[in-house]
Amino acid sequence: MYQNSERFLTAFNRIEKMLRALLIHKKDVGFSKAVKILRNSNALVREYSDDLLEFAELRNAIVHNKLDMTHAIAEPHDAIVERIEEIEIELNEPKRVTPLFSRQVLCYQSNDPLNQLLTIIHEKQLSKFPIYQGDTYKGLLTQKGITNWLASKKQEESFAKSSCQLEEILPFEKQDNSRFIHHGMTIYEAIEIFKEHTSKGRRLEALLITKNGKPSKQLLGMITAWDILEIS
Repeated sequence: MYQNSERFLTAFNRIEKMLRALLIHKKDVGFSKAVKILRNSNALVREYSDDLLEFAELRNAIVHNKLDMTHAIAEPHDAIVERIEEIEIELNEPKRVTPLFSRQVLCYQSNDPLNQLLTIIHEKQLSKFPIYQGDTYKGLLTQKGITNWLASKKQEESFAKSSCQLEEILPFEKQDNSRFIHHGMTIYEAIEIFKEHTSKGRRLEALLITKNGKPSKQLLGMITAWDILEIS
């Protein structure tokens, strides 16, 4: 039966091999240096960088203080071993946005009537809708955009809501409130996109998933800001 130190070192060595494979240059650098280099460009490594750096210290303590080749001076706790093995699995096979966020996305044409969309909002409690003109993506319509449009009509004595088309409401949405991503993106990269937009003061409402990240391809799913909060 493997001792915890053996399990820990086995997982550590596998992670170290994966990190070296990710480095384009400087493949001879140490484990900690590799983590610090890769976390600047790799969302997955950045997610686990604190854990990985702590593992490096523990690994040095185990290896450098071995009493002999068969006994370690200390054995890692079960929780530590389980954690490094979980991270090894995730680094080797990271969770992707599909199939995790694969779903049927309700899309509308720009000339569809507002009433049709309002019925769906009421019945299904949905709030974000990709709008197309033919096969061309025109933008993401949200409840906030609809509210902004309604507010612009408050000075008018009457207006025909039933005859309003969705293309009339899209200008009341913030520009670039959505972005397309490819289906193979990791969930950590997706989280980084939301964080990047937030840091620039631009709220991103949703990421739209297609096979190659192009708007012209079929929608495979959608990730909203609420989805990110649940997995962060």
